[in-house]
Amino acid sequence: MTDKNPAAPEKPLTREERLALRLRENLRRRKAQARAMDASGEEPPQT
Repeated sequence: MTDKNPAAPEKPLTREERLALRLRENLRRRKAQARAMDASGEEPPQT
C-alpha cells in the first residue's frame, strides 16, 4: 500500500533529476558515515 495520491499521476523523473536525487542520498549517507567515524574515534583512511 502506498500513500501517493492516485488522482495526481506522477510525471517520470528526467535523467538529471534522478542523478540529483541519487547524489543527495549519497551525500547524506557519506555525511552519516563521517559522523559515525568521528564519534567512534577512528581515523579516515588516507588516499
